[in-house]
Parts: sequence; structure tokens; C-alpha cells
Amino acid sequence: MDSHIADDKLAELHVEDIIVKANDKHGERFDIDPVAEKKLLRKLDWRVVPALWFLYMLAFLDRTNIGNARIQGMTKDLKMESNDYNIALMIFFPSYIILEVPSNILIKRMAPSTWLALIMFLWGVITICEGLVKTKGQLYAMRFLLGAFEAGFFPGCTYLISMYYKRYELQWRFNIFFTGAILAGSFSGLLAYAIAKMDGVAGYAGWRWIFILEGLVTALAGIGAKFIIVDWPEKATFLKEDEKRLLIARLSADVADAKMNRLDKAAAWRVFTDWKMYVGTLMYLGIVNTGYATSFFTPTILTELGYKAEKAQVRSIPIFIVATVVCGITAWFSDRLRHRYAFAITGVCIATIGYVVLLCQETVSVNGRYGAVFLVVSGGYMAQPITLGWINNCMGGHYKRSISSAFQVGFGNMGGIVASNIFITNQAPKYPVGFGVSLALVWVTALSCTGLLIGLMIENRKRDRGERDWRLELPDADNLGDDHPHFRFTY
Repeated sequence: MDSHIADDKLAELHVEDIIVKANDKHGERFDIDPVAEKKLLRKLDWRVVPALWFLYMLAFLDRTNIGNARIQGMTKDLKMESNDYNIALMIFFPSYIILEVPSNILIKRMAPSTWLALIMFLWGVITICEGLVKTKGQLYAMRFLLGAFEAGFFPGCTYLISMYYKRYELQWRFNIFFTGAILAGSFSGLLAYAIAKMDGVAGYAGWRWIFILEGLVTALAGIGAKFIIVDWPEKATFLKEDEKRLLIARLSADVADAKMNRLDKAAAWRVFTDWKMYVGTLMYLGIVNTGYATSFFTPTILTELGYKAEKAQVRSIPIFIVATVVCGITAWFSDRLRHRYAFAITGVCIATIGYVVLLCQETVSVNGRYGAVFLVVSGGYMAQPITLGWINNCMGGHYKRSISSAFQVGFGNMGGIVASNIFITNQAPKYPVGFGVSLALVWVTALSCTGLLIGLMIENRKRDRGERDWRLELPDADNLGDDHPHFRFTY
């Protein structure tokens, strides 16, 4: 590989463009030093994921702290009746879903640090405004805007992380990032418990301070985020020139010929007619319902079990800490074994046990029901990041990875709309519809994962037999993404 590629030249190219130029020029290839590679990986682990992890934790706090505000008197002060609270939850998702794909197309064309920091600052301001609303209508408006500004963050981070790691390094790093959301469920209860004691300060109720203080932290973090979020690998200022070349070389070895650097009509057709993207969306939709249901309603469910508001906040903490540990262990084994399917199904089965116990709660003690919530949350967060990482592993090319990530997260979040509406107020504390629908949806995930597994196995065997080699003769053979015959799928 030419060792004299200048920084400004690198800055004009995206990773896969550089791979082509670097590997094809004079037939030379970059020799990878295992010691240097290990050192580079440690550097990436310290620089790429931790900052995004912290910021994602703040994002999820701002998205779900409404559940804590509810049991601190929000619904009473805003005169919310019947299913008004469910509407407040649901209205977050339309803007969130619609803007996911446009945001991920936009982030490819600009510095991720600029885009992610900007939207983070804006949703921090909106969170502060949630604490200042006077009517439920104003709360609805703030929730809609919150969804709009948060839309680009999660898929953007997913996309950005995937551009720094090889496929079988990704799940572990992605799950570490994802634990930011799980721990947010824990810290949310802890923070709400502490902040609620400010009730009456400056004439504001305790639930208002939950929004105001957490939103203020997010807005300030958004300002600082510009300086801690990494940009694309070819523009990474924290890497030396030789480290950039090493990073690009190892990514090249991983993606092989699965490149998609042009979003022309043929590429768009390949992206939007790919069955994997739609199955992946169903996988995510089924399990994300559990993620949102537990985040929105765990404080309420614990209150209905007989715990007072403060005790309910505190008792939610160990639930999410256990889920964090389970999530991390799952990712470690998934990458080491280079396998995804069994871990997703195991998570579904664990969550299923928890839901069955909650559906039969009349014959179960309070402690037993409390234990069931552990199973639901841990099982859900065991499977949810696997569904995201697995689809990402099966997509080749800059544009395809970008669009598929946003599509899966965006439309998969319709599970959040479901979660917002199935825990019907007048069904408390049994919530048969809430638990029953959630149980059905986790098995939508199980069936979708099984369908993906079978489809990928069939496709890999066809490629092994050379049945896809005809694609090499196509006019766009250099822009096939994972349709390239040399690409093999993960399962």
C-alpha cells in the first residue's frame, strides 16, 4: 500500500474508496502487524465507544424519564386522564420513525461529531421544556419534537461504530454501547428518587425538576460532544497516519469485495428490495416493544405491586444492573463463538418465562412477580442488541449499512408505539393486554430470527456452489454490496 497518502487526500475519501485505491494500486497490499493491530484495537476501544455510550445513556434517560415523572405526580398536575399518558408516550414515535433514514443518509455526508452533537443539544433543550409545560397538549408537542431530534442519534451511532470494527468484533462493542440504554433505566430510578426531593424548590414540582435537570445535563453534554465524538476513520484526528492505514487495511480484509459507495438507482433497488432488511425490522420490532415497555412502565408496575413511589424507583435499579451484566456476557460469547441466532432465541425464552409469570400473577407472590420483571428485562436486553448487530453484519457497503441500520431502527420502533398503548390504565395492576401482546411480539422476533437464519444458510450455500457468480458480469459489479458473490453471511 502507498505509504504516502496525504491527510487531505484521505479526508476526501470514504473508507471503502480508500480500500479500493490502496489495495489495487500496483497490486500491492498492506501487511498487517498483529502487535500493531492489537494496539490499534485498544486505542479504538478507548476512543470510539465510551463517549457514545455515555451520550446514549443520556439520550435514553431523556426518552424514558417520563415514566418516573408519572409516578411523581405529572399526570395529576397536567390533568391527564384515561389514556392521556399513553398518548404522550406514543406521540414520540412518528417523528422518530420518519426521520431515521434521512438522518443516516445525511450523517454520511457530514462530520458525525457535528451532526450528533447538534441534535443532542436540541433534544436537551426540549427535555428542559417538558419540565415547564402547563398542559398535556404542550407535553404532547414536546414529546413529538423530542422524537424528531433524537431520531438520528441511535442509528447514527450504530453506523459510526460499525465503520471502525470488523464483523466479529462488532457485537461486543455494540452491546457495550447499548448498555448505556439499560443503565439509563437504572440511573433513571436513582436520579428520579433524588431529584423528586426537590419538590417545591423555586415553586416547581419534583417531576418538573426531573425533566429540567436531566435536560440541562444533556444540553451541556451536547456542546461538549463535538469534541469527544469521533468522525469517520479516514478523518479520525486521534489516529496517526500509519494507524489509519492499518485500520483501513484490516477493514478491507473483512469486507472483501462487498462495497457500495454509490447510491444510484441500481444500488437503491438493491437496498430497498433486500428481504433481510424487512425481516430484520420485524426482529427488532418484536423485541424493542419489551425494551420500551419495561422502561416506560417498570416504575408503574412496581408501584402497582404495592411499593410506594420512592421504593419503586429504587427497586428498579437492580433490575437494569442485572440486565446490563447479561447483555455484556451475551455479546462476549456471541463474538467469540461467531454466532448470533442462539443468543437471540435464548433471550426470547427468558423473557417468555417472565411474561408467563406476570400473566399468572394472581397465583404468584409479590416477590415472584418482582423476579419476573428481572427475567423480562434481562431476556429482552439479551436479544435486542443481537438483532441489530446481526443485521449490520449481513449488510455490505457504506450506503447499504447506513440505510439498513436506520430502516431497522426507525420502522422497528413501531414496537414502541405498541408498547405505549397496551398498558391500559384501567387494567392495572394485572395488565393482561400489555403482558399478553408483549409475549406475542417476542415470538415475532423468534420466528423472524429463524426465518433469517434459514434464508442466510440457503444463500451462503448457493454462493458456495457458484450460483451467484453471474453477478460479477453486471455493469455495477463494483457496487454490489453484500450481493457480491464473495460475501458470506453471519448467523
